[in-house]
Amino acid sequence: MSKPDPLPSLSESDIRAIYAQGEDAVVSVVMQLLSQLNRLESRVNEIEGRLSKNSRNSSKPPSSDGFKQRTKSLRQKSEKPSGGQKGHQGQTLEWREHPDEVEVHPVHECSECGASLGEVPLEQVLSRQVFDIPPIALQVKEHEVEVKCCPHCGVSNQGSFPSEATNVVQYGPHLKGMMVYLMEGQLLPSHRVCELLADMMNVELSEGTLYTTKEQCFNLLEPFEKTLHQAVLDSDVVHFDETGFRVNQQLWWLHVACTNGLVYYQVHPKRGRSAMDEIDILPEFEGKAIHDGLKSYQGYECEHFLCNAHHLRELQYMVEHYGQGWAFQLSLLLVSIHSHVKRTKAEGGGQLSTQELEAFDARYEAILNEGFSQNPIPPPDPNGPKKRGRSKRSPPRNLLERLRQQKSSVLGFMYDFTIPFDNNQSERDLRMMKLKQKISGCFRSEDGAKRFCRIRGYLATLRKQGRNIMDSLVDLFSGIPQSPLPQPE
Repeated sequence: MSKPDPLPSLSESDIRAIYAQGEDAVVSVVMQLLSQLNRLESRVNEIEGRLSKNSRNSSKPPSSDGFKQRTKSLRQKSEKPSGGQKGHQGQTLEWREHPDEVEVHPVHECSECGASLGEVPLEQVLSRQVFDIPPIALQVKEHEVEVKCCPHCGVSNQGSFPSEATNVVQYGPHLKGMMVYLMEGQLLPSHRVCELLADMMNVELSEGTLYTTKEQCFNLLEPFEKTLHQAVLDSDVVHFDETGFRVNQQLWWLHVACTNGLVYYQVHPKRGRSAMDEIDILPEFEGKAIHDGLKSYQGYECEHFLCNAHHLRELQYMVEHYGQGWAFQLSLLLVSIHSHVKRTKAEGGGQLSTQELEAFDARYEAILNEGFSQNPIPPPDPNGPKKRGRSKRSPPRNLLERLRQQKSSVLGFMYDFTIPFDNNQSERDLRMMKLKQKISGCFRSEDGAKRFCRIRGYLATLRKQGRNIMDSLVDLFSGIPQSPLPQPE
């Protein structure tokens, strides 16, 4: 909205002069003032609306809320008590029949009179088990290969060193895996990783050694990243999202494409179409894309479905700032449909009944119609400047039109149970990446950001598929990488 002109300053003599000109002159001035007041009121409402947005009623991140505002979840309070629920299968330490070590604590003398009990037969043995880890120490293994000269042809023959023994002296795959796990898995800064390894294992490492090991891991994972990219591209349902990422003191964007079992990260200076084209998943993707309302996504020829968690926050904002009753009713409807879908899935059903679908669809249209009646398109201001193109709509009207135009993308989860209700999958996969930025501030270079994305995508994919991360990293540095990607049948 353009800044309106200030109200004219009229002195008492000016007002009397206008009054003296007659009724028409007074009416004309009053109409001009009312028109200007309406424009100013509209601008004030717009500014107040911007200021009242936060992470619970818009797509703004929680970090933008500041200290005075507190985020409030849209989830309803559960009726279940806190803690473990009735019938919950608890976990506790279990007695081990074959312990690794048995330590006997003998009784040598009587605690009362001091008599020797060395020859007294046992009456009973009481046992207790303590689960603990042994002291961690660095182990040095020397590899020797034999060299023999053939007595027949005179050729010198030499054995083969294992893949981890490439130099005369080096660190092994277990320690390298631990370095990468602590830095990229647990997001510890490099100097704290050095401190931890020194305290726990008495291993003195430099930060340069950590970065060299991370670089080696990055190079070893190049084939994995290519196959991961293709696996995501071939998936039926993929979540897409992006978030700001600081690289070399500049705002870049971290893009994620993920499924229930795969996570692919990539950084790019841009957020929109140019970045998505270069990442090269959406241009060839033929499945179902789940994302928010960013316009750049809509330009690709795949099926699009929108995140209803975003819609619930937008509807909450319409209720709080504009008093839109229809928005509250639509929130209830979306949550109700989601509950029906979850219950049908739990009961083994594959879709809602025709009657349920028709009833929900009719209710959706009725709520939107009510909203349209409450938010008509404002008539053009006869005294305002002439404008070409589409007339300006209010925020509630814009949301209503979007919800109607993209109805199939909003309610897709109701018709197809493979479509999730929201895009929380991608937001969860981005959360730890934002934590990395919060800890480290930013990445010093594009190469550093790309290394982190490739390694973190590998670890996140391992985690989703229930693989042991440390074992997988040891295998990677041992030259026998285990791919967490689904194997073709």
